[in-house]
Amino acid sequence: MRKISADFNEWAARLRQRIERVLDDLLPSASLVPSRLHDAMRYAVLDGGKRVRPLLAFAAGEATGADPAQVARMAAVVELVHAYSLVHDDLPSMDDDALRRGKPTCHIAYDEATALLVGDSLHSLAFQVLAETAVASPEERLEMVGMLAKAVGSRGMAGGQAIDLESVGQSLNLPELELMHIHKTGALICAAVRLGAGCGRGLTEERRDRLDHYAKCVGLAFQVVDDVLDAEASTATLGKTAGKDAARHKPTYVSVLGVDSAQDMAGELYRDALGALAGFGGEAERLRDLAGFIVQRRF
Repeated sequence: MRKISADFNEWAARLRQRIERVLDDLLPSASLVPSRLHDAMRYAVLDGGKRVRPLLAFAAGEATGADPAQVARMAAVVELVHAYSLVHDDLPSMDDDALRRGKPTCHIAYDEATALLVGDSLHSLAFQVLAETAVASPEERLEMVGMLAKAVGSRGMAGGQAIDLESVGQSLNLPELELMHIHKTGALICAAVRLGAGCGRGLTEERRDRLDHYAKCVGLAFQVVDDVLDAEASTATLGKTAGKDAARHKPTYVSVLGVDSAQDMAGELYRDALGALAGFGGEAERLRDLAGFIVQRRF
């Protein structure tokens, strides 16, 4: 496995600070009516998370020579959608979790009805920001809106969550598990790369296909590593309840493959992701770094 660039952590920390500022500006002030809802939206989004999806958007933007200011808004769009999905996934009717990013989940800190409205509001805010960002041509922006809508709907993230809920207590084979996570986890990661790259210019169809394949590989690798960490790491380390998947008898890469084979699969996906970037030069270095970070992370 190639070494991650020596300045990667500095780059990531700088962009996490930047996306935090952008999100802070985009989210409604808690002083605005309805103040409790706005306060809960800020609670769910700010001050937490690895921000992997925004970092992928920034890295894809660098690979295509995009304006960082435009990419920052696309990164915020993706993080707003991600935060909405976490708030809803944690609800009692879904995964019923009490801890997220090291603090009480939104429905615990506020209440279930507020959490539902938080998710709805973050989802709509994401599309508002995307629609109002003067990136690319109007036609290309419309294509971005359609792409993101598909990525988060029944043929993407929401559909993957539905399959996940239906699979509790069931035995899935590897292709079935991959199909679930291509939707549940991979679709939004692919959207992050596409939105970031879409802020650039001169992206050929071949390069777009390569970036799509890269995103698919790192999206699956992200979930494989998540499953390994859920089985092996502590709640304090993860910032969310550890061992929850096994306790609920949910099919995971660990339950299907075992820990060692799951880690081997993550390595294979990593190598495949790097192979997809073979046509890129140094401009894709951060994408390579992020693939390594995703596979090597321990939290």
